Amino acid sequence: METLNALQSGQLQGAKRLALAAGLTQFPLEILALADSLEILDLTHNHLTSLPDEFGCLQKLRIAFFSHNSFEALPAVLAECPNLSMVGFKSNKLTTIAENALPASVRWLILTDNRLEKVPASLGRLSQLQKLMLAGNQLRSLPESMVACQSLELIRLSANRLTALPPWLLTLPRLSWLAYAGNPLCESTSATFPSLAEIDWAALTIQHVLGEGASGVIYKGRWAAQPTQTVDVAIKVFKGNVTSDGFPVDEMRSCMAAGNHPHLVKLLGKVSHHPEQKAGLVFAFVPPTYQTLGNPPNLETCTRDTYPPDTTFSLSIVVRVAQGIAAAAAHLHARGILHGDLYAHNILVSNTGASLLGDFGAASFYPSSLPSLARSLECLEVRAFGCLLEDLLERCALDDPQAQTERRDRLACLQQDCMNPVPSLRPPFATICAVLATI
Repeated sequence: METLNALQSGQLQGAKRLALAAGLTQFPLEILALADSLEILDLTHNHLTSLPDEFGCLQKLRIAFFSHNSFEALPAVLAECPNLSMVGFKSNKLTTIAENALPASVRWLILTDNRLEKVPASLGRLSQLQKLMLAGNQLRSLPESMVACQSLELIRLSANRLTALPPWLLTLPRLSWLAYAGNPLCESTSATFPSLAEIDWAALTIQHVLGEGASGVIYKGRWAAQPTQTVDVAIKVFKGNVTSDGFPVDEMRSCMAAGNHPHLVKLLGKVSHHPEQKAGLVFAFVPPTYQTLGNPPNLETCTRDTYPPDTTFSLSIVVRVAQGIAAAAAHLHARGILHGDLYAHNILVSNTGASLLGDFGAASFYPSSLPSLARSLECLEVRAFGCLLEDLLERCALDDPQAQTERRDRLACLQQDCMNPVPSLRPPFATICAVLATI
């Protein structure tokens, strides 16, 4: 309420950023007085249903969030904001998006958790679109015009009504991160689930929160595995609602089907008898000597991970991380699993380069009976691996340039092969593993 009062009294003149959650039912027209300066507008968690016709005067606006409101139609006036690069309408009541309702400048579009049965053909005009979040809608198809979205790198299609992936989608030259679980197209996909122990909630002791993501909360805990033995564990308790990646139940299924591998966080069992009937998984506790390799993308990088300033990696660390993650990816694809979120921020690494790939929130199954589809999906994920390798090489510091330059150059050639704009020309993970073994 303080921010609203300050806005109405003119105290925010010249502001570049405005966040306002005050139970609004109408757009405050005082915001338009910030047209000469406003670049980021966040009106998340209100009750808005429309924007004023004059909204287009916000010519400097780059980022606009209207998530958790009550919009039923995407306001077409957004198209009048020529610098708009990021638009968020997550968890509204959207059923309609008019043709040409968005400016061609949009790079990141968030429409998760709405009621959309279709999206307009004009999305194909968004030549700069890199990230498209469509999970949790009622889509049965995507317009073929979107083949023109040649910059698209990440798309979330989970929890819709798709009966097939659009053929053009897997031809896009930059697509690297895809999620499509929770669609009818997945219903015929059989996954082999290993025998998984049930761990009674009563045998678990919660200690503290390790982290929280879109799909659930991860706790540090203890498991009384035997009457005289307790072990440290990580316990993920799922929230149950649709996330930006899809349904938590699909994440659980993917974790279970992945089984155990030296470069995956070890799954110990699934939770039973939770007091609130919530689903949960129990993992081996990863000691604090492991740290997250990178940080998630930010508003500027859009699809690419970020790293603390002055981050460097030795060549031996880069090689070892690459070997471990390539091996984990090869293991998943051998089981018909697309990770969908192969990123540094989902990798834990020790100071010696030992690595663990986690977070299956965007994972999807595919049938081995369709080898062309399997190959296309693996080629897509290979590009994500190439992006990771590019990040590491950009921050690689050579201890002995004379002796190490040739090895680094071979890694760079592999990285370029992984990011070939023609997906079918990228090497499979088995080949990548073989190459890395020689470096």
